[in-house]
Amino acid sequence: MTLFDLSGQTAFVTGAGSGIGQRIAVGLAEAGADVACFDLPGSAGIGDTVAAITALGRKALALAGNVTDEAALAEAVAATEAELGPLVIAVNCAGIANAGLAAEMPREQWQRMIDVNLTGTFLSCQAEGRAMIANGKGGAIVNIASMSGSIVNRGITQVHYNASKAGVIHLTKSLAMDWVGHGIRVNAISPGYTLTPMNKRPEVAEQLKTFAAETPMARIATVDEMVGPAVFLVSPGASFVTGVDLLVDGGFCCW
Repeated sequence: MTLFDLSGQTAFVTGAGSGIGQRIAVGLAEAGADVACFDLPGSAGIGDTVAAITALGRKALALAGNVTDEAALAEAVAATEAELGPLVIAVNCAGIANAGLAAEMPREQWQRMIDVNLTGTFLSCQAEGRAMIANGKGGAIVNIASMSGSIVNRGITQVHYNASKAGVIHLTKSLAMDWVGHGIRVNAISPGYTLTPMNKRPEVAEQLKTFAAETPMARIATVDEMVGPAVFLVSPGASFVTGVDLLVDGGFCCW
């Protein structure tokens, strides 16, 4: 359907070397986009992402940097436009997760979570938004938040992660209003429990069966199930959708 066709469009994806970011980057190419893939220097999976995109007949670009580095993001976005064309799609997936008791949490652990998940998302959006404003073509940005930005997960002590993702959700809504006059739509996807490298962490690995049992759909999501929501939100099919936090959680937040 042409409503979801991204042919000829240029996309930029952070966290494209693994998990949800990798799958969405390939999914955008499946929908027709050329994709710049941004991840940390030395990311083992970025080559696989690029190979999967080029195998689909789309252009791909591997870019290295940290989402906490404004200069690296600006250079990456500039390289994207130079190689692939005007930026009109961005999906920000880069993030970290860990656990810790609030009363015992070192400030450094708190700060790093905020720096990567919240400030990193803001800086990514800022670099992408500046390019979209400058090229005058409008665009669509999607930030990967989490249902943990709306609820507190039973059995997981992650006050810093929950706060960072709640911040991403409200940042998304705020940017949507800031840039609505530029024709830039900004939305968020809040995944539920999804089988990514993050959810293979030791502190949650033994709880996966419990997570599935507590989810109304009685299972954990796959990364494939984040592609459709992302493609929808950046496509013409969502042309009147902005400032939305789309829960993709198997009904978890209903309970």
